Amino acid sequence: MEQLYALAKQWDGREITRSERLPIAGSDRSYYRLFSENGSIIGVIGTSVEENRAFVTLAKHFYSKKLSVPQILAVNPGFGYYLQEDLGTLSLFDAIAGGRNSGNFSAEERKLLVAAIKELPRFQFEGAAELDFNVCYPQPAFDRRTIIWDLNYFKYCFLKLAGIEFREDLLEDDFSAFTGQLLAEESETFMYRDFQSRNVMIKEGKPFFIDFQGGRKGPVYYDVASFIGQAKARLTPEIKEELLTAYLQALQSYCPVSERHFREKLHIFTLFRTLQVLGAYGFRGYIEHKSHFIQSIPYAIDNLRTLLQKPLKETPYLNSLLEKLVNTDKFRLPVQEDELTVTIYSFSFHKGIPEDPSGNGGGFVFDCRALDNPGRYEEYRTYTGLDRPVIEFFDRHPAIHGFIKEAGDMVGRSVETYRKRGFRNLMISFGCTGGQHRSVFAAQRLAEHISAQYRVKVHVIHREQNIQKIYPAKKDTGL
Repeated sequence: MEQLYALAKQWDGREITRSERLPIAGSDRSYYRLFSENGSIIGVIGTSVEENRAFVTLAKHFYSKKLSVPQILAVNPGFGYYLQEDLGTLSLFDAIAGGRNSGNFSAEERKLLVAAIKELPRFQFEGAAELDFNVCYPQPAFDRRTIIWDLNYFKYCFLKLAGIEFREDLLEDDFSAFTGQLLAEESETFMYRDFQSRNVMIKEGKPFFIDFQGGRKGPVYYDVASFIGQAKARLTPEIKEELLTAYLQALQSYCPVSERHFREKLHIFTLFRTLQVLGAYGFRGYIEHKSHFIQSIPYAIDNLRTLLQKPLKETPYLNSLLEKLVNTDKFRLPVQEDELTVTIYSFSFHKGIPEDPSGNGGGFVFDCRALDNPGRYEEYRTYTGLDRPVIEFFDRHPAIHGFIKEAGDMVGRSVETYRKRGFRNLMISFGCTGGQHRSVFAAQRLAEHISAQYRVKVHVIHREQNIQKIYPAKKDTGL
């Protein structure tokens, strides 16, 4: 953190007065909003120098082409950290929350989506002009090697972890055929690679674009598939058609377009992108234990189910595996219920505040770090807030019980109001240093209290412990 302060001072003499760490998503980079009398900027610390260099170089190139990307303000000589323009806090993903949750996208939401995808050809063609693709990380181009990496990512980080049995030889044969289809056309365009609504920021009503450090030379279909097929965006078929039409109209300014051919290729790339995303969800969710990636899996599976209505003729064995996958009960989308679900997390502040998978935002976040910490004592370090020794510790240090009661009083008032107004989701999070003792104890106690006092479903998730439990809503017996 000190190096970012020093870089800001070196850049324009500004003194950083405070900072806040931004939530962690799929990246290994750490982002901070740095405040001073001159306003806010974003500081980034990345563990991969090559990846940092790729982002900084691409951002400067795109900025010179007048594309809507954050301006790079300062970079340390070793590319370990840098400063960039602050584009605000509203992502396109958050801006379309109403449509995502209801299935009814407003005119303003549709306008934002269309504005974003109409900018894509500019990145693909104008962004590619005079660009040295050798700066791209980890590969300069979308080629056989990168495709096989992504397909193996799906195979080993999703299929195997999901318990789907397969014959390696038959699957590899189909992977080879699939790769041939993806590489059937050469391209000199820039492939953003992660062009989706979470990577679009809305500033003064206009889209700005971030997180293109994985970009490289590649076909235009991939990015369209990424944006329109983003699972958690939950775009309706009508919205997808509107976006595809807008993109094709914008594309005609750069090259002739055969709509029929484009749609055929787009189907292939959408399937590939979906497999790549499932591999990422498997790795981030099952291996790194980031629960919101696991919660995203059913939405990607639902997209896959639609794609399989038009199976690829060249990959019969892969088709059969995917059919088995989409018919696996544990990956089905949750049934929407009329009852209120109260989701209660315990977490470590070092790993970021949990994301609200319902898209509602709001709720409560309680900081337990001012409470007595059993983790400071050797005899409690192997236990969690669910274990008897830690529970007995808190009985001897009763401040946490008053803390939970005060939190419960505030949450209880919201539960009653949410039920009366027909809301379906309320999220509460308890954070501490490691997400092991204080936050776990507090979250568990509040979950039990809410379940006992109110007719609501309670889902408690101890994120860092990879433990969760559901308390079904108690039925009204009429007594």
